[in-house]
Amino acid sequence: MIEKQTAAELKHARAVREMFSGIATKYDFLNHFLSANIDKRWRRLVSEKLKDVLENPNALVLDVACGTGDLSLELQKNARAKIFGTDFCRPMLDIASHKNDKNAAKIPYIEADGMNLSFADGIFDAVTIAFGLRNFSNWQEGLRELHRVLKPGGKLVILEFSTPVIPGFRGLFQFYFSSILPRIGGAVSGSRGAYEYLPDSVSRFPDQKNLARMMRETGFSDVEYKNLTGGVAAIHAGVKL
Repeated sequence: MIEKQTAAELKHARAVREMFSGIATKYDFLNHFLSANIDKRWRRLVSEKLKDVLENPNALVLDVACGTGDLSLELQKNARAKIFGTDFCRPMLDIASHKNDKNAAKIPYIEADGMNLSFADGIFDAVTIAFGLRNFSNWQEGLRELHRVLKPGGKLVILEFSTPVIPGFRGLFQFYFSSILPRIGGAVSGSRGAYEYLPDSVSRFPDQKNLARMMRETGFSDVEYKNLTGGVAAIHAGVKL
């Protein structure tokens, strides 16, 4: 576990928690609407990346920063592994828990900060995080914490917004992301600030190559990434040495 976070990191975490608490009830609708449901396909690709682990009835898989549980549920489809979800925002976890009402195999959801997980070292066969790492107050320390709870040989899969790689498309996407999305998201959720935070946080987050480098520096091997929708998002994967 990370023993101590700085005052600035703790302040950042509180602000992010409060922001997501404020938009929790509109979060799923806006995710799907603003992405034209492409986010659902991206989550399916994460699940496919872990097919061998998910087929193992003895495997444990942790979905960090699980939010309202969409990726956790996607991982559980046809899985024999045991799926766990964790997030530090209680209103988001409440929504995830309600989704369990329609789910035969209940997913345990645990309230915990992704930078200070309440698990012993080397517990999980795989760890996933979707659209959560960029919200951490310290990305490198966050990667170390994800690395800590993995078994040796365990897999980390990250789904995150990234840097579009097609020049013409990049400009169009940046205009939509910074000008159109905050207006729609703000109007529907009642919190324009949350949807102004989104493009700002993505602009500060490492691009595909730099995130891969950070993973290697943290102790992951076989690091690779795949661009999605022209690089709007990317899936990064690595194995704990």
